[in-house]
Amino acid sequence: MKLKSTMFFSSTALALAMAFSGAQAQDKAAERYKPNNELIQPIEAAKGQNAAEVELGKKLFFDPRLSRSGFISCNSCHNLSMGGSDNLRTSIGDKWQQGPINSPTVLNSSLNFVQFWDGRAKDLREQAGGPIANPMEMAFTHELAVDILSSIPEYREEFKSVFNEDKITIEQITSALATFEETLVTPNSRFDQWLAGKEDAITDQELNGYLLFKNSGCVACHNGVAVGGNTFQKMGVVEPYVTDNASAGVAGVSGNDIDRMRFKVPTLRNVELTYPYFHDGAAQTLSEAVDIMGRLQLGKKYTEAEIKDIVAFLKTLTGDQPDFKLPILPPSDDSTPRANPWAETAAN
Repeated sequence: MKLKSTMFFSSTALALAMAFSGAQAQDKAAERYKPNNELIQPIEAAKGQNAAEVELGKKLFFDPRLSRSGFISCNSCHNLSMGGSDNLRTSIGDKWQQGPINSPTVLNSSLNFVQFWDGRAKDLREQAGGPIANPMEMAFTHELAVDILSSIPEYREEFKSVFNEDKITIEQITSALATFEETLVTPNSRFDQWLAGKEDAITDQELNGYLLFKNSGCVACHNGVAVGGNTFQKMGVVEPYVTDNASAGVAGVSGNDIDRMRFKVPTLRNVELTYPYFHDGAAQTLSEAVDIMGRLQLGKKYTEAEIKDIVAFLKTLTGDQPDFKLPILPPSDDSTPRANPWAETAAN
């Protein structure tokens, strides 16, 4: 009995020593490693936008009068105080309808190669008009949105000043929204600082997490400036992804069954702020998301310690958040139709 006890403690001590030695080796590797043609590139600050159009787009982004209820604005689902998302599995739409898919962050959305999970909009200008007319989202029409804004004197003057046209159009509305959204980039993350040569910008654990992320193959899809957002990929490569969400992914646009469960790869910028994760919002935490992606996409079962390291790295991707004075919206005119959220049809 004494021999067995001695053997047990000896093997336990050996395991602990090996684990400690492995941790030390990782730390040493982290100390040695420096950026070397990494597949992730730093974000640059937004520049070159028309300041007057940005200011107009900012107002429109926060204006709930672009919705049937007069209650839902772009910021409702893309809350700029919450990482540009709403932290819900799926968003709340008109008449408290449950949206069909997780709301992606608007931050750094200008870096996406297409918009929406299924890529049905080629750019932000095309995307901006979608929610306004979607019956499950803002549930308005483009014509009514134009009529509402046209009835407001300050908006009429501001649109004319920006676009030099007498009439407000939906194209002007979506252009202003997109121009504002193009400013919503988040540079200067700690990882970007490390890429730029500041060695102490991230800890040894965070660097170990990045090296694991990189060497496991995660960067094959999550790369570039946005750390994603530049390809479509199938959800569930090694194992099928089981979900009760009805979205067909790209197949819903292309009509090709081969595109089923293919989605735009989401950006990992500010990912600690944009929970829950995946197109169905099924992963509530980063740890859960890392575990699932490792198994389903890479065929790798990460240990608890590895997951902690990768999560630590992912948190270094949080950059400077949008910082501006909240816009004061122009008041409605006497002729501006008043919204009635409880009405069955939009006000005319």
